[in-house]
This record gives sequence, C-alpha cells and structure tokens, in this order.
Amino acid sequence: PMAAADPRVLAVAARVAESRERDVPALLLALKEILNNPSLGRKESEKVKQDIYYYDLAQYCVLVLRQDFSRVRGGWATAAQLAEILSHCCVGLEVKEDPEEFYTKFLPSAIDNLLLLGRRLQARFIRAVKDEEKQDFLHCFRTVTNAICWLFGGHIQLTKHVLQNDHFLQLLVTDDVETAVIMMSVLHSILGVNSSVLLQVDEETLHSVLDELVYKLSSTTNPVIGNAATKLLLLIAKFCKQLLNLLTTRYKGLKVLLSKQWTGKGFDRDLSQLLDLLYLEQSSGKKEMQRLHQAACIIQAVWRGFQTRKRLKKLPQAVTILQRSFRAKREQERQHLEKQKEDKALKLQVQLQRQRAMRLFHERQLALLEIIHASQVNKHLQETEVKSALTIQRFWRGYRARRSFHQQRQFLKEYKAAVIIQRAACKFLEKQRSKRPLSPWKDPKGLTDEQRLALQQKVDDYIKLHPASQMSEEMSKELHMQAQEKLAQFMLRSKLDQRAAQRRETLLAQVNTDVELLMNAPRLAETTEKDLAVFMSRSVPVATKAKLSHNAMLKYARWPWWKKLGDEFVEDDVIPDDALNAELGSLFIGGRK
Repeated sequence: PMAAADPRVLAVAARVAESRERDVPALLLALKEILNNPSLGRKESEKVKQDIYYYDLAQYCVLVLRQDFSRVRGGWATAAQLAEILSHCCVGLEVKEDPEEFYTKFLPSAIDNLLLLGRRLQARFIRAVKDEEKQDFLHCFRTVTNAICWLFGGHIQLTKHVLQNDHFLQLLVTDDVETAVIMMSVLHSILGVNSSVLLQVDEETLHSVLDELVYKLSSTTNPVIGNAATKLLLLIAKFCKQLLNLLTTRYKGLKVLLSKQWTGKGFDRDLSQLLDLLYLEQSSGKKEMQRLHQAACIIQAVWRGFQTRKRLKKLPQAVTILQRSFRAKREQERQHLEKQKEDKALKLQVQLQRQRAMRLFHERQLALLEIIHASQVNKHLQETEVKSALTIQRFWRGYRARRSFHQQRQFLKEYKAAVIIQRAACKFLEKQRSKRPLSPWKDPKGLTDEQRLALQQKVDDYIKLHPASQMSEEMSKELHMQAQEKLAQFMLRSKLDQRAAQRRETLLAQVNTDVELLMNAPRLAETTEKDLAVFMSRSVPVATKAKLSHNAMLKYARWPWWKKLGDEFVEDDVIPDDALNAELGSLFIGGRK
C-alpha cells in the first residue's frame, strides 16, 4: 500500500507525524474532504480507506476522541466531525493484513471511545444554560450517535458490544427528553440491524434495558418519550415470543399502565398492537396455567389416596400407640398431681414446724426472762446472739464444705486413680528392668608387643619421676596397730549407738501403746476390773494390739482390686510398708527393759 498510496493521505500523515499533539484533531479533519470527494469511485474509495487505516490515521482518530475538546481548536464540533470521519472510514473497509486485530480490537475500541464522547456531550448539553450552546451540543450529540449507528450498521457484530457497554446504558438512563429520544432511536436502529441481539446479550443487560423503557413509560407524561418507548416495546414483542413472555411475567402492571396513561396520546395504533400482544400472551399463559393446575390436582389426588390407604393399613398399630401414649400421659399427669400434693403437704408441714419452733422459742425466751435477773438480761441476749451467729456460721461452713467436696470429689477420684496407675506402671517397669539379663562379659582386646613395650616405658618413666617413700617394718607394724585400735573403738561406739536407738524405738512404741489405750479407755465411773488388768499387765496390751493388727491385715486382704492394683508387681513375701505403718506404727513388741 505504500507504493500506490493516495498523495493526499500521505500529506495528512506527514503533517500529523510532524505536528504537536493538540494540533492533531484539526489536521485530521482534512480526511473528511478526501472521503467525501464525489469523483472517487467505489474501488478508489476503498483504496483511500485502506491507506488511512494502514498509515494509522484511523488509529489517531480513535485516540484523539478521548481528549477534552474544550481546549482544542474547533471545540466539540471538531470531535463530532472526527467521529463521523472514523465511522465512514471503518464502514466498507476490507483489511487484508491481520484482519483479526481490526475486528476484535480496533472496532470495539472505536465504539467505546464514541460512546464515551457521547456521554461527555450529553453531560455538557444538560449543564448548558444558553439556548445556542444547548443547540450546538445537541447537534454534536446527534452527529456522534449517527456515526455510531453508521458504524454498527456496517459491522453487525458490534451491536452486542454496544448494548453491553456501560456508557450506552448510562446514556439511555437519563431524564432529559431530547437525548433520551435520540438514544431510544439508536436502540431502535440496533434492533433493526440485528433483531436477535437481545437474545445474545446477558440477562442483566436485557433486564436493564427493559426496566429503563418501562420506567420511562411510568415516570413521564411526555408523548414523545411514550411514543418512542412504545415503539421499542412493540418491536421487541413482535420479534420473539420469549421476550413477550418476559414482558408479561416481569411487568404485571404494564397493560394497565399503557391503557390508562397513554391512550389518546397520538400513537394509539402502536399502543393497541402492543396491548393486543400482551393480552394474547396473558390468555395463552392462563390456559397453560390451567392445564398445569389440573395436572397438579390429579397428582395431589393420587398422592392423597395413596397416603390414605397407607394410613388405613397402619390404623390398628396407630390405635395401640395412641392408647399407650394416652395411658403414659395420664400416668404422668397423675404422678405430677401426687407430687404437687406431696410438695404442698411438705410445705405445710415445714410451715407448721417453723411456727411450733417459733412458739417454743418465744415461750422459752419468756420463761428465761422471768427467771433471769433484770441486770443479766442484756448479757443473756448477747450470749444468745453469739450462739445463734456461731450456729449459723457452722451450718454455712458445713454447707460450703460439702458443696466444695462434691465439686472436688470427681477430681480427687480421678487423681487417686491416676496415682495408682502410675505407681503400678513404675513398679512394673522397675521389675522388668531388674529381670533384664546383663550383657555378657567381653574380654578386652589383648595388647600387641609394641603397645605393651610403650605402656611399660610410660610406667617406668612415671616411677622415675615419682619415687615411693621408704618405710621400715617397725613403722609399718605400728601404723597397723593404730588402725586396728581406731577400728575397734568405732565398732564399739556404733554398737552402743545401735542399742540406744533400739531402746528409744522401744520406749516410743510403749508410749504410743499407752496413749492409744488411754484414748480408748472408758470413764472412771464405768471402769471394771478387767479394764484395770489391761493397765496393770503388759501382756494384755500386746495381745490386744496384735489382735487389732491381725484384723487390719484381714481387712487389707479384703480390699477391692483397684486398691491393690500396684501390689501385683510385688513379691508375695513383701508386705506393703504403708499398710504396716498405718496399722502397726504404734504396736509395742517385746517386754520391758
């Protein structure tokens, strides 16, 4: 394309490449004259469009549409003309090199920038105050929308992209009458170009478009808006029965709204056609609902009959269950009434006991007041109060201790069980350790001749460095005699200490026995000769204590298994030390020394 390029396109491309960025939009306007040249034929026009695309002039048009044209020479009119140039350049253009980029990237970006330009023009038109400015902005806005319609008219696949664009929905959602009518005409053109586009877009976009059209019908009384919205709804309803069904089900009050608010507004022909379609769809929907209702009634009747027959088969068992539950409930009510009567009787009895106790207390108090001297009354009352306080404190402490004991009993039980299990496990492990055979003796490795000579050399060197002191035979005998004397003195002293310790233990055992006998002795008024014999003879206490110890051993033998869990790992001839200490700690053995 470089060799046979149009010289005018080359000149514009050269000026654009050499100029500043803010001058580019004004330079691109020269393309309008080239494209609108009446002397160009169809082939020459296609060749010019290809040159504009290959020399990136179309891409420049797309990029400059995003600028703020309030600071560009020519203002927003320049932007509208560039939009018109871009649409005419893209329609009828056949791209031979990399057509995928043209259809998937360039054309969607052109639509996006055109819609963005339309939003900016719509916003400035709404904000404009002067009529002349409003008319200029409205003319530019109409030019841009016509360029968009021309562009998707030449490339039908762009209709879906236009509907799903957020800028298009925001342009449609407006309260301004002029721009709203223009956008509804754009939507009408989209449906005229591609009538199935509403079935191709996602459900959210379809609902947004329909919601806006119905909202315009319900929120305004302008006949221009009503006429445009009615024509669009009629076109949608004629195109697809699925969309007509959506209109009747999603907007249930649409028929009433159209018939009451828009009748006689100048477009009754389109309005009556839309109402006929809606009523026809509703009647067919009612017939379908009646058919489904009858089918549901038949299914429910069959199911109820099946359930009834099933219940009749289970009726005898149900009667038995009902009687059983009735008798159980009646017995439960009878027990509840009896418990209520018992509670009432107990409460009445407690109340009577309290009244009787209070009466006795008052009588006793009056009797004491009559007996006690007047000067001692205050003292007696103070003592009574102290005793009462002590009694209350005693009962409270007892209650608190019992409650604490009940709370800690489970913990103590678990703790004792854990201690017993740990003790048994430790004894078992110790017994296993004691039964483990010793490792066989391994003779040390013998020394070689060289090692033996080296070791003998070290010993000789050490003896030379540390010679032993010489001692005569007489001195050795004297040292031996001194050691023998000191050993004899130590043995004599240890034997005397052992006898003294044994005597102390014997006396302590005798004292413990006497103390226990005195603690268990009867009072002096109840003493008999047999009791005196116990204290006069030492053999009777020993026999008594031996009997008690024997009973303790029998009691130990009758203990449950969990108390003797740790004793299974102890030899039979070993008696537990804690049992002997508990029962034989104060036993006196032997006579008097």
